[in-house]
Amino acid sequence: MDKLGSFFDIIHQDPVLSRVKLIAEPWDIGPGGYMVGNFPVGWTEWNGEYRDTVRSFWAGHDVHTDLLAHRLTGSGDLYERTGRKPYASINFVTCHDGYTLRDLVAYEKKHNEANGEDNRDGHNDNRTWNCGAEGPTDDAKVIARRNRQRRNLLATVLLSQGVPMLLAGDEIAHTQRGNNNTYCQDNELTWLSWEHPDREFLAFVQKAARLLRVEPVLRRRSFFQGRPIRGEGVADVSWFKPNGHELADNEWKTPHKCLGMRLAGDQIEEPDEYGEPITGDTLLALFNAGQKAVRFTLPATNPEHVWELLFDTADDHKPALTFRGGDRYDLTDHALVVFRTRTM
Repeated sequence: MDKLGSFFDIIHQDPVLSRVKLIAEPWDIGPGGYMVGNFPVGWTEWNGEYRDTVRSFWAGHDVHTDLLAHRLTGSGDLYERTGRKPYASINFVTCHDGYTLRDLVAYEKKHNEANGEDNRDGHNDNRTWNCGAEGPTDDAKVIARRNRQRRNLLATVLLSQGVPMLLAGDEIAHTQRGNNNTYCQDNELTWLSWEHPDREFLAFVQKAARLLRVEPVLRRRSFFQGRPIRGEGVADVSWFKPNGHELADNEWKTPHKCLGMRLAGDQIEEPDEYGEPITGDTLLALFNAGQKAVRFTLPATNPEHVWELLFDTADDHKPALTFRGGDRYDLTDHALVVFRTRTM
């Protein structure tokens, strides 16, 4: 792939193609085939770096905090230097090629025996965790953990800057029984059954998707600056440890299994279609990919605001409780919690 090649010139000059959404699946076989972050201005990309980082984090692997922060905030390290915007990043954790979301949290080894190639086909670097058992299980604790992990992964995609992409069927818990290379299967492995969807998970997907639609801070058209805007005392994005303190400069290269991300809804500094500043709620997301529960100290808010609980992936039926800055929240292991500011 050559950014200066005639292929891109022809598309950018074409009266029709130059005006449509251009989305690249930016990898191919062979040396130099992996080109994430290298397409020209005007193109968006399936962000494989996002997929790998988010999968690794929730699978419990050590991920440097600066890398995770880049992925959650639009991958500016890949796109900002070339003049592209956060929406150049198509964020996903599953796609047509690989595991489904349900299988991603249920299998650590590919099970492609039905493909007739002695299980040699399909990707080997899947960055998965089966939550304590391989494949189908009756263990209630494993099932509950898998359900949390599905909600964690789905919610992370919808909370990240960029464009979320969901694999069709993930919202109803489709399984390919651990097969991560089903291109050759035209049967129940790839057909989507709408007769018995996971309605509880579908309701969570709908709730998380509504949040994306109503909160403008999740749909920014410019990258965060990581500092206060217009002289305000709060940065447009901030990162917190469980003790409520912000991460220090020397902690960004350290893996943190548990951290908080605050997105300031009053620090967007982008105009709407009428030229008026875009403002919205400030959001706080707490991520705990660790094996232990954590008591997390919530950061301060404006004196007239409280934190309102929107959802907790460990208990999808929790009421909309409110908390003050400095209060502690009991964060379950392998869970993600989201709050927004509300006036008292």
